[in-house]
Amino acid sequence: MEGFLYQATIYLAAAVIAVPIAARLGLGSVLGYLAAGIVIGPVLGLVGHETHDLQHFAEFGVVMMLFLIGLELEPKALWDMRHRLLGLGGLQVVLTTLAVFFGFRMLGYGWSVSLATGMILALSSTAIVLQTLSEKGLIQTPGGRSAFSVLLTQDIAVIPMLAFLPLLALPSLGLTANPDGSLARVAPEEAAEHTMSLVEGLPGWGVTLVTLGAVAAVILTGVYLTTPVFRFIHAAKLREMYTALALGIVVGIAFLMNMVGLSPALGTFLAGVVLANSEFRHELESDIEPFKGLLLGLFFITVGAGINFQVLVGEPVVILSMAFGLILVKGVILFLIGRAFKLRRRRLMLFTLSLSQAGEFGFVLLSFSQQQNVLPPVLTEQLLLVIALTMLITPLLFLLYDWLSKKIGDPVTEAQEADDIDDEGPVIIAGIGRFGQIVNRLVQSSGVRTVVLDHDMRTIEVMRRFGFKGYFGDPTRPDILRAAGLGKARVLVAAMDNPKSVTQLVEYARKFRPDLHIIARAHDRRHTYELYQAGADDIVRETFDSSLRAGRYVLENVGFTEYEASKLEDAFYHHDRDTIRDLAELWDPDVPADKNPEYVARSKELERDLETALQGLLSEKDSAA
Repeated sequence: MEGFLYQATIYLAAAVIAVPIAARLGLGSVLGYLAAGIVIGPVLGLVGHETHDLQHFAEFGVVMMLFLIGLELEPKALWDMRHRLLGLGGLQVVLTTLAVFFGFRMLGYGWSVSLATGMILALSSTAIVLQTLSEKGLIQTPGGRSAFSVLLTQDIAVIPMLAFLPLLALPSLGLTANPDGSLARVAPEEAAEHTMSLVEGLPGWGVTLVTLGAVAAVILTGVYLTTPVFRFIHAAKLREMYTALALGIVVGIAFLMNMVGLSPALGTFLAGVVLANSEFRHELESDIEPFKGLLLGLFFITVGAGINFQVLVGEPVVILSMAFGLILVKGVILFLIGRAFKLRRRRLMLFTLSLSQAGEFGFVLLSFSQQQNVLPPVLTEQLLLVIALTMLITPLLFLLYDWLSKKIGDPVTEAQEADDIDDEGPVIIAGIGRFGQIVNRLVQSSGVRTVVLDHDMRTIEVMRRFGFKGYFGDPTRPDILRAAGLGKARVLVAAMDNPKSVTQLVEYARKFRPDLHIIARAHDRRHTYELYQAGADDIVRETFDSSLRAGRYVLENVGFTEYEASKLEDAFYHHDRDTIRDLAELWDPDVPADKNPEYVARSKELERDLETALQGLLSEKDSAA
């Protein structure tokens, strides 16, 4: 027990220290976990022999992650992805397998070893890529969706790979005779330990029927049984029962998939897709998410801790050449496939760089290949290190993508052509999110025509369903603004979510139309100063008015009358507007506000003026009383 507690302390402490440091440096959590594993494993030697066993346990984080991804995908969305799955994903797996196959043949390896190695290295890291894409908010971009399609195809491809690898076994001892006289290979571990299986000993057609039955059971359970069970649990009004049920669903499906020889990750992904329309989807997500994050982190730590640097030191040229050669070969193949499927610029770079590593399922296939005597032990050790190194390099490839994307400057609307704008009105509203839609409803309901622009096609589609007209396009593009009637409009409302885009729009509009009245949405006080300098006429801070109302409600409930609270609110409002204009003259964008002595001094003076003004109002009230 003490040993377990010691190991748990080491792993958790390493994660708590390394991951925040990596995140603050902009390296992402994955690289932090990997670095933590290297430090406590090969560097300090605090962990060792238990890492391999922990890795099998931690791989369950990948299973949970695919379940959560499935919950976000409706069956219709999965069907819509079929071309990407078969095209992008299928081509990547086949071409990478062939490229690695011919490369290892040139190195002198036999065809069976080369083919097995090609299949193992064709897989990318689902865990690292999806975790990083989610952290960076790239999962819903065209490049992110394309990468996800390939990862999903790879996870599905693991199934036929597991079935095919035993056929590539090297000639060796370990053969035993079946009762019918045929030969079968028995791995030493399997001879000593029997695992639970529903397909062992069945003929081929029997295996197929049992496998299809297991998949059907998962689907039928998700469709017909999950909702009644959740409602039964809900009646108990015990929060922990939701967690127990969510874990039970994932663990049970993973166990069933193992018993029929399928990938647990694929099974739970399928279950997630089935439950995507469930009324309890959000409860499942919230219950599974913490376990997924912790187990994925543990998985990455074990990958780092399991790197055998002695092999690297003994053959550095061979190992590093294989690792970087794999990244280069996969990168070239991904680049060509992406070009063929019309990915361009930033999304092509994301697609190429995010998938060019080997993946965690490679560890699974390597272990299985070793049991089945498919690969020689020396090559297995080398490939384990190559996979780990490419996974370790992946976060750096994402940093390279960040740098390249800034250089490329890909327009956000390139994924889809902007709408042809055939309307003009006195008011242009750029951005129809939670801020802009209220402005639009008020103005249109008052009988004033508006032209609405937004760069999010989904937002425009939702708006159209409710009977409001809007146009898809980037409001910061001059050609779209001119098509929307910027030359004739009387008012422009810059209401986008992105502060930089709002500032950019205000600057352009002011230069194009010096007489235009511009109303701009500000994110905070600093952004207010930027918009003031850019030329906005009226600047509305997102939360300012709602905060004033909340403050007025507070005053009304601590003894002030509604009239008194309203007068104090109005005085604060006008004083703050004057303060903003005053301080904007002293604000320097290159100097933090608290480091600007003139700004700080004037701010304190204006705050004293505010207090004096409000106290003066209260004195007048007392005098009148």
